[in-house]
Formats: sequence, structure tokens, C-alpha cells
Amino acid sequence: MEEHPRYHQNRRLQQAKMQRQIRRSQRRLNQLRALWKFFIIIFMISLCFIILKMPQWRLHKNAFDSLSSPALEIVNNRIVPSQKVLSALRRNQVPLQPIFLVKTDNLKKSIMQLEPVRDVYIRRFWFPARLQIIIIERTPAVLISPDTEVPPIAFFSSDGKLIGREYMPLTDGFKTVKVITYGSGDDYRNWDKTKILNFRKLALMVETDSGEPVEYIDYRNPKDVYVKIPTANIRLGSFNAGTFDKIQRLPSLLPQVKMLNKKVKYIDLRWDENYIKLDE
Repeated sequence: MEEHPRYHQNRRLQQAKMQRQIRRSQRRLNQLRALWKFFIIIFMISLCFIILKMPQWRLHKNAFDSLSSPALEIVNNRIVPSQKVLSALRRNQVPLQPIFLVKTDNLKKSIMQLEPVRDVYIRRFWFPARLQIIIIERTPAVLISPDTEVPPIAFFSSDGKLIGREYMPLTDGFKTVKVITYGSGDDYRNWDKTKILNFRKLALMVETDSGEPVEYIDYRNPKDVYVKIPTANIRLGSFNAGTFDKIQRLPSLLPQVKMLNKKVKYIDLRWDENYIKLDE
């Protein structure tokens, strides 16, 4: 019985010693964990720095040198040659900062100076850094030619913009109206959007009421306008608001023209009475 208190005292000393050892071990472990986290953070920062410094994040300095550059892609352009888009890009220095920091406003502004371009979108791709130029072009509506046998020298877009010879000829696939004009009497360079839409409306009405495609509108004499379809010429006189009412007579006239065994020079719709002029 005399040894019992001493036993408990020794037991408490051993437990206190073990607790001190455990606390020391925990402190060492926490220190190792903190040191390990520190090294991981330093490693991650260094890795990020190395990655961000990699050249693949930046456009190559020769990105605008040629159309074959892997850092540049030009799409959706049918009227504007890619070479012209490239020339517009060359007015700017190739950005040197990482691609995700590149501002494309100046590049877009340069491309927008090309007349057929209505809008442009520039997409940035990361790693490897590259640009995709998406061209939104104006829609051709009216072709301008000085003679029936001469290829078009210019065209008007549906929004009334005159596009010059440097973008001719157009590729196939555009629904346009060919207008023959010398520019005298009614200079086509002064035409506005309303004029362009009226030519398109005239062609559409003729095609709808005749069932035949319009080959061209002869506007060389603004006071004596013709519309050519495969069956015959249609003589309209002056092109004004009343012209569209005259077109509505075609469904009743064309069957008569097709039944004739003689060559027809034109269908005359200038007057209240309809006339079919035979070719002498």
C-alpha cells in the first residue's frame, strides 16, 4: 500500500514525457509541411513564369509576312482577296505581348478600310498563339457594265456602297442584277441605296411575272429603259414609280409573243396600249 502513490506518480511522469515527445513530433511535422508547401509554391510560381515566357504564347514576328503563316487564318472572304486583308494587317506591327493581352482594335480598323468589308471579327487562340480573321462582306446587288458584251466593271452592295474594279470579277453564287449604263444622263456614281433597291425590285417583279430570269437592265438611256429576258426585250420608257405597274401586264403578253413565228424586237409597255414590235 505504501508503493501505490509512487506508482501513480511515475505513471504521470511517463505520460507527461510521452506527451512532450508527441508535441515535439507534431511541431517537426508541421515545420516539414510548411517547408514543403513553401517549396511547392516556389516551384509553381517558377513553373508559371517559365510557361508564360514560352514563345508559343506570342505571335511569331513574321505572322503577317505571308498567307501561309501558321499564326494567321483568313476566312469567309469571297470578294476581298486574302492578300488585300494581309496587306491591311501589315499596316500594324505584330503584337509582342502574350496573345491573351493582345488588343485587336487597330487590326480591325485597318481591315474595315477595305470597301467590300462590312464587319470583321478577330478571334485569338492560345498556345500556340494565332489569329483567325473572320470577314463579313457586303452583299453584291447590282452589277455595272458599259455594254452588254463587256464584263461588269463595278458593283453596288445592297446597302448602296459602290465597289470598284479592283474587286471584280465576282465569284459565282451571288444573286445580282446587271445594269448597262454609260454613266451619262444619270451618273451611277451618284446613285443611292433607294436607286439600287428599285433596280432589284424591278428585276424581281419581271422574273416573277414572266417566269424567266432577267439577263440585264439596259439603262444607257434613262428615259428609254429596256429589260432583257430570254424571250424578248421589254421596253419600259422612263424608270419611275409607274414602271412597276407596267410589269404586271407581262403574264398576258408573253404567251402571245411565244406563239408568234416571227422574231420579236421588243415588247413595248410605254403606253396604255401594249405593243409587240417585230424585228424587221
